[in-house]
This record gives sequence, structure tokens and C-alpha cells, in this order.
Amino acid sequence: MDRLTAARVFVEIADRGSMIAAAEALDMSRAMVTRYLAEMEAWCAVRLLHRTTRRISLTAAGEITLHRCREMLAVADDMVALGHGDPDAPRGLLKLASSHFLAQTALAGAVAAYLLKYPQVSVDLQVDNRAVNLVEQRIDLAIRITNELDPGLIARRLGDCDSVIVAAPDYLRRRGTPRTPNELAGHNCLTYSYFGKSFWRFEHQGDALQAAVGGNLSSNESMALLAATVDGAGISMQPRFAAAPLVGAGKLIQLLPGYRPQQLGIYGVYSSREHMPPALRAMLDHLLDWFASDPEWQATGIPLIEK
Repeated sequence: MDRLTAARVFVEIADRGSMIAAAEALDMSRAMVTRYLAEMEAWCAVRLLHRTTRRISLTAAGEITLHRCREMLAVADDMVALGHGDPDAPRGLLKLASSHFLAQTALAGAVAAYLLKYPQVSVDLQVDNRAVNLVEQRIDLAIRITNELDPGLIARRLGDCDSVIVAAPDYLRRRGTPRTPNELAGHNCLTYSYFGKSFWRFEHQGDALQAAVGGNLSSNESMALLAATVDGAGISMQPRFAAAPLVGAGKLIQLLPGYRPQQLGIYGVYSSREHMPPALRAMLDHLLDWFASDPEWQATGIPLIEK
């Protein structure tokens, strides 16, 4: 039995959560994947996976074996790399997690640039608006926009996300234009389910303040709130990079000049600082440069009110 291939098959099954997905990634038949898994379990003399019709999960022994298989494959890849350039060059599979909105507006371009730079790496981008469990879902790096990170998480701040308050011209014709944050209480404010649902925070002339908000629509998806705002449903707080093109096109109007909404951080969240794969370290460095280099996703060429 080719134990190195068996280990690679086992890692692919664990990373992708499916034997079918592993077979497709390895360009291998389902029967061959099943055979390698069986031989891997025979080699270890222990059951590695819990298998049901709906899902696959690791046993306790499988967790330990997965870690050891990753180490073994890393050593094998390094040995191959000795004759093909830098042994510390990023390579292998990297699993990322992100919200739909961030994935479409920023990460797709950032990941494409990363893959051009590091062709020996493959990326599996998992898109979900819910916070993922890095360990259970085998995620190497989750990208989150927040100021409320769990203190138990390991995170690196990659950049800043500025927000703006916007509404459609039609809504403002019907309901009037708020001049201060306190006037938002008299308007239909479209809010996020898990952030700023009752209060929006601002900075004004060096002072921090908050305003009570509420409305008839909340969502965990920023794109849904943005579309509803364009359709005249109400006022919303949006990432500056997302709202800027619509403000430039006249579909939205920026409100409350002089009141700066609370800035959020863009974080890369990962599970451990120990034995960090070169591909993950390179991705963190790449994203730090990406968010700092003022690329097109920030839409800073569209003028917004910053009085």
C-alpha cells in the first residue's frame, strides 16, 4: 500500500468533509478513495471516521491521525521541494471562510492575486454568513469584519472597514432627511441581525455617541440590506466600499455629514500560532498588503462626504 497516498486521501476527506469531494479533488474514483481509507484504518488499527448517510466526522483517533498525516505530508512535500526550489515555499490546500458580501467584493480578487503569486497552493473558499467553527469545519483562516472578537480567538488585524449612512433619494423625498443621529429614531432603519440592531455608534468632533435605531427589516446579509436601501425601503449603515459606487451613480445619498460611523476591523482568524503552514502565513501577509494598498474594492475614487 502507498501509505503516503493513503494519508493524502484521508486528509482530503477530512478537509472536504466528503468522500465524493475528495475523489473529485484527487481525480480518483470513489471506489479507490474508499479503498485507501480502509487501508489507512487498517494501518492505524483504529476507526478514523464516523460515517452516516448525511455527514462524515472524525473520531478521537481520527483527530490525532489527521494531525500526524499533515505533518507527514508536509515533510514529504519539503523533501520534494529540495530539488525544486525553496522548501519553505507555500504549497498545499488552504481553506478560507468569509461572508458572502466580503467574498464577492474583496476576497475573490485578493485570492486570485494570491494564487497567481503562489501557484503551488490551492484555495477552498467557504462562503457563509454565520461564524464558522474553525476546528470542526477544518478552516485554516476565517476573514471577519467586526469589533467584537471572541477573546479566545487568535486574530490578526488586516485592515479597516469604514461605514457610511445611506438612503435612496425616493425614501428621503417621502420621509425627509435626518440631520443628526438622534433623528434616526424617527426613520425606518434597516439593521443587521447580529450587529448594531438597536444602536449605531458615531464619532463627532472627537466625541463618541450612539443613536437608537429600529425598523421593519433586519438581515444577516449585507447585500440584502443594500438592495433594500436602493429600493427605498429605509436608511442603512453600509461598508464604504460597497456604497461608494451607488452614491457616485446617484442611487444612494450619504447622510449625516460630520458624523463618522464606528470603524470596524477586518480580521484574519485562525486556530493556532504553532506549526503555521507557509501557505497560511503567506496568505495573512498577502491580505495585509492587499487591504493596505488601496485596491479598487475600496472605491476610494468615488467622492463621499467626509466633512
